Amino acid sequence: MTATPTEAPARGRRARIVAVTSGKGGVGKTFISANLAAALARRGLQVLVLDADLGLANLDVVLNLHPKITLHDVFTERATLEQATLAAPGGFSVLLAGSGLVEYSRLTPDVRDKLQAIVDQVRPRFDVVILDTGAGISDVVLHAVSLADEVLVVATPEPTALTDAYATIKVLATQQQRHELRLVVNQVARSGDGRAVAAQLQQVVDRFVAPAVGTAVRLNLLGDVPSDPAVREAVQRRQLLVEAMPGAAAAQAFAPLAQRLAD
Repeated sequence: MTATPTEAPARGRRARIVAVTSGKGGVGKTFISANLAAALARRGLQVLVLDADLGLANLDVVLNLHPKITLHDVFTERATLEQATLAAPGGFSVLLAGSGLVEYSRLTPDVRDKLQAIVDQVRPRFDVVILDTGAGISDVVLHAVSLADEVLVVATPEPTALTDAYATIKVLATQQQRHELRLVVNQVARSGDGRAVAAQLQQVVDRFVAPAVGTAVRLNLLGDVPSDPAVREAVQRRQLLVEAMPGAAAAQAFAPLAQRLAD
């Protein structure tokens, strides 16, 4: 099903491009991207999630979609952008990437130009475009992040996740001059624990990153998502948590996240 927002750009519309990224895999980055998109759509926004994890895509699995046309087909001009844009559960649109495509594992000039062209084409058609990037600091990930107006880093309280989140923040501050980043802390033991994690990261950034770039680097905590058995159940069912179990504690965390991002 082709999503209607791609059919006619609204006059004067210019989407905010938000890159959702993480220092390591397994922290729930795609889960956050998809459920945040649904929460934004509930606020009346036209939202697109673009699977920018080229070659290792899994957004289709999270949403239980089986696309016949992907970004690969658009890149190779076998299909149009409109044909590849699908309506997802939750009221938003998606552009899905293929999985296991080795040609997208490194940043070639062709991949760079085509990804830039896609972002330029979708910007006038939506209010918010979420780039669900890969994890880590590969050249493909960093290029995808460079296309965004703002960056949302997903981390968990687990020590290696925090270490990798710090490494990502450092690279983005030094290489892309990102001096303000948003943070979502996933899988917290108690609601509000994200503040302690954000403060811990901010302290390390202030000590080591800010002097290196010569200016303050601010981490703005968007919020946290509690650890919840409902998350695993929804993921196993390939359902959006906010749709399948809206009363779950983790699901209820997304409305305030969306409100803060929209504001």
